[in-house]
Amino acid sequence: MTEYPTSQEGPQPVASGGGTDEAGHGKAPIAAAEAVRTHAASAGAGPVPGPVAEPGGAAAAASDVRAARSAASGGSAAGLPRPRRKSAAPGNVTGPADPGQGAARPRHGGPAPDSASAAAGLGGPAEAPRPRGEGADPAGDGAGGLSASATGGADRHGGGIPAVEATAARREGDRLRFVGAATRRIARGIDLDEIVLGLCRATVPTFSDAILVYLRDPLPVGDERPVGPVVLRLRRTDRLRPIDDLTDAAPSGTIGAGMDLAGAAGAGGELDFSQLPLVGPQGDLPAAELCEIRPGGALAEVLRGVRPVFGSSAAAKAALPELLGVDHPLPRGNRAVLAPLRGRRRVIGAAVFLRSPERPAFEQNDLLVAAQLATHTALGIDKAVLYGREAYIADELQRTMLPDSLPQPTGVRLASRYLPAAETARVGGDWYDAIPLPGSRVALVVGDVMGHSMTSAAIMGQLRTTAQTLAQLDLPPAEVLHHLDEQAQRLGSDRMATCLYAVYDPVAHRITIANAGHPPPVLLHLGGRAEVLRVPPGAPIGVGGVDFEAVELDAPAGATLLLYTDGLVESRLRDVWTGIEQLRERLANTAQLTGLDHPPPLEALCDDVLDMLGPGDRDDDIALLAARFDGIAPSDVAYWFLDPEETAPGRARRFARRALTRWGLEELSDSLELLVSEVVTNAVRYAERPVTLRLLRTDVLRCEVGDDSPQLPRQRRARDTDEGGRGLFLVNRMARRWGATRLSSGKVVWFELPLPGAHERR
Repeated sequence: MTEYPTSQEGPQPVASGGGTDEAGHGKAPIAAAEAVRTHAASAGAGPVPGPVAEPGGAAAAASDVRAARSAASGGSAAGLPRPRRKSAAPGNVTGPADPGQGAARPRHGGPAPDSASAAAGLGGPAEAPRPRGEGADPAGDGAGGLSASATGGADRHGGGIPAVEATAARREGDRLRFVGAATRRIARGIDLDEIVLGLCRATVPTFSDAILVYLRDPLPVGDERPVGPVVLRLRRTDRLRPIDDLTDAAPSGTIGAGMDLAGAAGAGGELDFSQLPLVGPQGDLPAAELCEIRPGGALAEVLRGVRPVFGSSAAAKAALPELLGVDHPLPRGNRAVLAPLRGRRRVIGAAVFLRSPERPAFEQNDLLVAAQLATHTALGIDKAVLYGREAYIADELQRTMLPDSLPQPTGVRLASRYLPAAETARVGGDWYDAIPLPGSRVALVVGDVMGHSMTSAAIMGQLRTTAQTLAQLDLPPAEVLHHLDEQAQRLGSDRMATCLYAVYDPVAHRITIANAGHPPPVLLHLGGRAEVLRVPPGAPIGVGGVDFEAVELDAPAGATLLLYTDGLVESRLRDVWTGIEQLRERLANTAQLTGLDHPPPLEALCDDVLDMLGPGDRDDDIALLAARFDGIAPSDVAYWFLDPEETAPGRARRFARRALTRWGLEELSDSLELLVSEVVTNAVRYAERPVTLRLLRTDVLRCEVGDDSPQLPRQRRARDTDEGGRGLFLVNRMARRWGATRLSSGKVVWFELPLPGAHERR
């Protein structure tokens, strides 16, 4: 059973109660059923009792219809004898026996209106007659939810009920079925545009010839109070395409003078509006794009009243020009309905339903239909806005928790991917990171916090920040996991996560890995062989009191290391080790396609790995980090130890000059010797142990000077009378980049110089 929510606050024009019965018809809303009883009472039968309380609304609607027929015909309920009427001709099932009793009798000598349209009670044509017992459109969309045949009531209903009253009862039933079908279509949307489109397509052309939907700009979210004037923006318009644009008009399908409906005629010559094309969404009607609501104005009063009003009423005559613009044409009579859209807390817009002069005007009961449609649309828009805000917050939170871009450290290339568990669960606890370390090393981190909620994402952000801080201290991988375990215990007793922390040294071509309950990484060698690295599994972070082990492995040049979370290899259809084996085979097969001497491109490799996921394999979010080890050749590295003596700066200059000569970079001798002399002099002043000097030639020339003093140098402005304090000023002006990093055993000061343009990296 489908329930249609209605607002619980403020005066509401219609109560809820729509649903679906066994035949697929919409159940009767309470307000529309009340209209049936009111109609019966106006026929002189007195008040009609309400429906018996039943679980479904279809029986209640049927009870009201039977009561209305009995009362309108002067039956025993009113204490009056039942009037006689002429019997119908045998076998006549498509019209009354007496033409004077039918609903299709011409008025004022004009052409007879379409009988199905009159029976529908919605002022427009309906579908062609269908065999008895055929239900409404099971999809419940738009005009398909309305099926009214122009059959007479004598033989079909029996008991001598007049055809006029039978037709009236059918009109009320068709009106209720239309409301049920339209509200179902509106309720299907979860996006703002889907809900507005559902309203337009459900009402045009079945209920109206045109519709204009205005919404507040911007739409308020939750308890937000508007600041400044209230502005309505035209969100969407739909209407029937002008008939003049249609070609090959069929003479049988005419509605009014000079208006031919091409292709709209059904099998029996009756009009089927569902075959007419719709025009939208913007610019079809000459309506104002923006409308500012004036406090105390006519439009503000109508919106404050909440209930729909006819366009011919005094309030609407003043409000519609303010909303649509003074140049917008309005039909005469009750051919326009202005329906405010009220959400849970405030009015969020308005809908205008319009009918052409060739179509019957709106009736009083049509206001109840418009109110029901407006209520369901407004509540759906409210939910769509809240859902959109939550999705936006989730996306922003997840985006800020993950790195915007990966660094480009020397000797390694990186690529990454992240996939949420589903569109409705965009946040999770999976994360990855790449952190440059001193000595051209890089830390590779991947982790997974339990759950997919905002809490999991928040805990993940705290652990990621902690890991970055610990990495900058140049702690061993096992020590980093130990401190992460302590941090998780401080966050709560149930805060658990898995993590894998690895440090790659491109100079030594080695990688050190420590694991805390995370799936093992996979290493793809240059020759196409893929292997699952054997690392100690360890306990998850947050357990407490557990030691973590680290292993040091070879990282050959050209190899690719793949770090991932369990969402990639584990699902309801396979266990984690089966998934790991499938991942290993996938990597090996991908490497065979590119050749044994050429590793596959990183970005394409990540996409290919994600393609292994099947339809039922997305039970968890996925974080993926791929690292291609290029390394630094030993011939591109120069390393020295310098005793902390006064002669150390001079020796450092000589060593640097020799290295540049060997590499053919004599053009950089003056700049490098000056900067090396300044940095080594500062290190010797505070060091107690030998100072290290290392030169690396990659795409830049990098110089690193290390000592055992933990105090980091800071650039300061030297006065004219100072003899020192200008070394870092020179480094800052002449070097491409420079920095200082604290280590567990001291610090490293480094700077980079760009290579000459004519030099090509070997």
